[in-house]
Amino acid sequence: MTTNVQRKFPRPRDFAFVGGPPKVLRLVGALRLIASALVLASIATQVIDESIHNDFVAVEYFSYFTIQSSLINIVILALSGLVAVRRQVEPTLLGVLRASVVSYAVVTAVVYNVLLRGLPDNGYVGIQWPNEVIHVWVPLFLLLDWLLSPSRPVLRMRDVRIVIIYPLVWLAFTIVRGLLDGWFPYPFLEPNGPDGWGGVLVYVLGIAAFIIAIAVGLIAISRARWARWAISDRVTVPRQ
Repeated sequence: MTTNVQRKFPRPRDFAFVGGPPKVLRLVGALRLIASALVLASIATQVIDESIHNDFVAVEYFSYFTIQSSLINIVILALSGLVAVRRQVEPTLLGVLRASVVSYAVVTAVVYNVLLRGLPDNGYVGIQWPNEVIHVWVPLFLLLDWLLSPSRPVLRMRDVRIVIIYPLVWLAFTIVRGLLDGWFPYPFLEPNGPDGWGGVLVYVLGIAAFIIAIAVGLIAISRARWARWAISDRVTVPRQ
């Protein structure tokens, strides 16, 4: 049983932020569902386009961090969109997963636009709009959605441990696979490159630190008083 009360200093996990006009929540939910569909359409377009031109290699395409994290985006955007449309309380776990995909998306956008954009492509150069959607527009939407969202649970700083699980698993798998078959999805992960293992380590540590820094920032925003009370000062707190 719950009761609506007002706390001056609410504790983390006491509530999930449920304020905001119904129309705003439904709009946010609709935008998330549209973004989810757009990411799905982008991946489907790339797969079909590359398949038609005999350039699609599934075991390579689906090994890219960008593609895997985009598939995760599809699911999380759809789930959080439905929660917002129905004006339901956003579960804490969903909030942690949203913070995770925002972190991955921001890193994906920065790495692509700083390190990978403009590099020559040895294979077929296909339709380009999916790349822009996945590497620019969806990451921007995810970040703005987190900053302006009217439904965001209060997270704990230790939740950053959950955020880092997937990147670590992906990295371990990618390095082991690359050492076995010689294929690496990104040039900065190639130990046979000009900078050797030292260069790989620098990039890995730098990107890992970047992901953690973003996640910590997102969690800090969820805990900030102005972020919790900016839209509504009504919260649902479990009765003690």
